[in-house]
Amino acid sequence: MALPDENLYPTATGNAAETVAEHQAKQDLVFYSGWFCPFNQRVWISLEEKGIPYQYKEVNPYKKERHFLDINPKGLVPAIEYQGKALYESLILCEFLEEAYPDHKPHLLPADPFERAHTRLWIDYTSKTIIPAWYRLLQAQNIEQQDAARQELYDAQRKLAQQVKGPYFTGKEFGLIDVVIAPWVAREYILAEHRGYDRAQVGNGWSEYAERLATRESVTKTTSDEDKLQVIYDRYLRDEAQSEVAKALRAGRALP
Repeated sequence: MALPDENLYPTATGNAAETVAEHQAKQDLVFYSGWFCPFNQRVWISLEEKGIPYQYKEVNPYKKERHFLDINPKGLVPAIEYQGKALYESLILCEFLEEAYPDHKPHLLPADPFERAHTRLWIDYTSKTIIPAWYRLLQAQNIEQQDAARQELYDAQRKLAQQVKGPYFTGKEFGLIDVVIAPWVAREYILAEHRGYDRAQVGNGWSEYAERLATRESVTKTTSDEDKLQVIYDRYLRDEAQSEVAKALRAGRALP
């Protein structure tokens, strides 16, 4: 029996569809994308920020087509082919783009070694603390679980907000930590509507920082229409999603 996730809307919509249409010509870099996936959107934002030429190819990772599995044996988006060679994992891809295209600006990692390492520490924090808390709140099914998960998310976001120099994490320039968290910030409306989430409760300037990320051009250009995204997240809200992330949380494992 097919998984319900296989029946997701087949293509990007809205602003994201316009961006896809601009990137159909063959390029040295082929971006295998799932329009709906926030991990995938990290790489897409990086590509758009840096103005790197790429060819966009939509895949449904739930169907595990042969060619895509050859590129990424894990069967997950995002993945790329670069000059005929394959890579995957969102954070690795974002750093690869920095190194493979040094002449494309802005640079998303600081030049200073200490600041670069400091950024990586908070990227690790975001991946291990904020993102899991976000999904725990999304998938929580009773009031007690939702209250605990909401507070966990507020606390995690508050700690990151304390480190934001403004207007972006490292200061004036939009950088990789902003890229890493922006897709979930852009989806906070789902938590607000269905799980009682309120940005203002985080404090420490989180609301202003989150608004800057959510309205950044590279973020809006890679975000599909809310009604199509809602169908995806309805499955999480019912705790029925069969993504690797959803299954990991149900099993008490770290996110893949």
